Amino acid sequence: MNTLESVFAGKLLNVKAIKLQPTNPFTWASGWKSPIYCDNRKTLSYPDLRSFVKVELTRLIMEQFPEAEGVAGVATGAIAQGALVADALALPFAYVRSKPKDHGMENLIEGELRPGMKVIVVEDLISTGGSSLKAVEALRKAGCKVIGMVASYTYGFPVAEEAFKAADVKLVTLTNYEAVVAKALQTGYIKEEEVATLNEWRKNPARWMTT
Repeated sequence: MNTLESVFAGKLLNVKAIKLQPTNPFTWASGWKSPIYCDNRKTLSYPDLRSFVKVELTRLIMEQFPEAEGVAGVATGAIAQGALVADALALPFAYVRSKPKDHGMENLIEGELRPGMKVIVVEDLISTGGSSLKAVEALRKAGCKVIGMVASYTYGFPVAEEAFKAADVKLVTLTNYEAVVAKALQTGYIKEEEVATLNEWRKNPARWMTT
């Protein structure tokens, strides 16, 4: 399997932007126990990989959302990727904070995107989709027409898929959980018997290891 999803999954595993530890789970900030941890900001430290992400996200936007008139990154993880993509597309760029700044103009959106502008949102990681869709809501309240979102990676949680559908936001990603697990197994990063654990976690991550 030499698809984009598989190739990029391999690149993320190679630089340890994604780590898998089925027998020694991580603890997320939410308190969830997880056999996987993803930090796509590591891709910024590798020029070739940084360029790969920029080129592929740009290509996805050109193919899936050619009508885009502006680009918005979601703070903080996707600010750099969003700016790189906006530069490649020669489009205006802004980023959306998780909450308004507590001084000065108290901005929630940093930069300028005109009301009515067709905006594509750039995200680095989709978990539950909560913070990503809050950015969409902020842009819509500012009068922008959010036409979709592109992201480097998604866990593919059912709750996120339902949330994006309810918000009427089309999501396109470079790779996903299934591709990462498949590549990790193919390369010997994980063992066959660990796949079941990884699949079980993804079904109900909030309750995994709590019963």
